[in-house]
Amino acid sequence: MAEERAPASQTLSRGIRILEVLADAREALTIDEVAQRLAVHRSVAYRLLRTLEDHGLVTRDRDGRAMLGARMAALAAGVAHDLQAEALPELTDIANELGMTCFLAVLDHDECVTLASVEPRHAVASVAQRPGTRHPVTRGAPGKAILSLVPPAAWPADVDAHLRSEVTDAAPRGWFESHDEVVPSLRAVAVPLELRGRGPAAISVVYLASPHEPGEIGARLARSAAVVRAALGG
Repeated sequence: MAEERAPASQTLSRGIRILEVLADAREALTIDEVAQRLAVHRSVAYRLLRTLEDHGLVTRDRDGRAMLGARMAALAAGVAHDLQAEALPELTDIANELGMTCFLAVLDHDECVTLASVEPRHAVASVAQRPGTRHPVTRGAPGKAILSLVPPAAWPADVDAHLRSEVTDAAPRGWFESHDEVVPSLRAVAVPLELRGRGPAAISVVYLASPHEPGEIGARLARSAAVVRAALGG
């Protein structure tokens, strides 16, 4: 019951928030910048950063600017390790075959989070999709694919009639697409990845332009999704 729960740790919450801020930043941040984004005093931000630094989760450059540490990569690799291990070969094959960045996304509360990503080996230009990247599940092809695995009653409150119709209408064909929904000018195609005993996920590609039709891309993604499901007993 709610009244029996231990109170949330403000210090732990702030430490986690720092990791999120650094993950979202495109560059290293000063202590003042971290403090400003957390809305805390500089001394509080400094103590939190020092603790995270002691654990290897944060590192600082020669100017004292903070960034995520190497230990974060080890922790991330341990998240759904078996799923990542089975999906990565398929993501790699898709990326190199279609010349597009291919990634695995999972549902985290009301957000779609990239768990693993592979860029094409020989593409002239490709779109970066970093692991840990997140956006509302109500936007983009992987979000739609994930929503197709979630009962409508459990969808976020901001799902409008258009999105409901789009997910419902596209579900029978097995793949979903988007354009300009997460990042301007980018297109995406995704298929749902339903695995027994796990939360909803999706395999998706993101690209600027391609000679491949969305349906062709969707069929290719579906084949890989079936391979991953079979490997994990789904």
